[in-house]
Amino acid sequence: MLMADFIGREYMSSIVLGDYTMSLEFITKYLPLYEKAAWLTVRIGFTGVLLSIVIGLLCAAIQYYKIPVLRGLTAVYIELSRNTPLLVQLFFLYYGLPKIGVRTDAQICGMAGLAFLGGSYMAEAFRSGLEAVEKIQMESAQSLGMNRYQAMRYVILPQAFSISAPAFVANVIFLLKETSVFSAISLMDLMFTAKDLIGLYYKTTESLFLLVVFYLIILLPVSILGAALERRVRYAGFGA
Repeated sequence: MLMADFIGREYMSSIVLGDYTMSLEFITKYLPLYEKAAWLTVRIGFTGVLLSIVIGLLCAAIQYYKIPVLRGLTAVYIELSRNTPLLVQLFFLYYGLPKIGVRTDAQICGMAGLAFLGGSYMAEAFRSGLEAVEKIQMESAQSLGMNRYQAMRYVILPQAFSISAPAFVANVIFLLKETSVFSAISLMDLMFTAKDLIGLYYKTTESLFLLVVFYLIILLPVSILGAALERRVRYAGFGA
């Protein structure tokens, strides 16, 4: 009777998936740890995305208006950022800067690294949107009595944003997924938590299952909202 009870409890606390058996007890026990890691991932990820939007807008404006000197520096930054991995950038920020006396914590390094990488991608997305708007749009707006600021705000930017919306949404999702490399600088994010539990308990299936579920919880709403935004500002139907 005791053995039967034990087998019954063991069966009820596991899920059989083909040749794999997932422990519900393990999943339930470490679910709060993943929740904490998910909040850290979201906080750092979305802060980095917001900073990258600001950087991208500034760089796109510099390129669009062809500001001397700054335009060249912006081009160098974009090429440097886009052609080096985020992991290398994080290593430079976290391990390299302290060598010259600049010390900071891992969370700030994560945000800065994500903003540095994302700013270049956002800059190219916004720049392509601005340059896709015909020059005659600005001339027509000014002929109607608008100054350059009004023409940019009410005529150029709405069209540019509608054009760059798909690239913008794709960049946001890309940057949030890039947070998975933060574990390399000892940030207790989702990937760090999964790798830590696998190393301690060898529960690979359960740890990776929770990792996938929490990334879906973070990224799926962003993807759905992004698709809705693209439909809303679709270029052919803009203003409808």
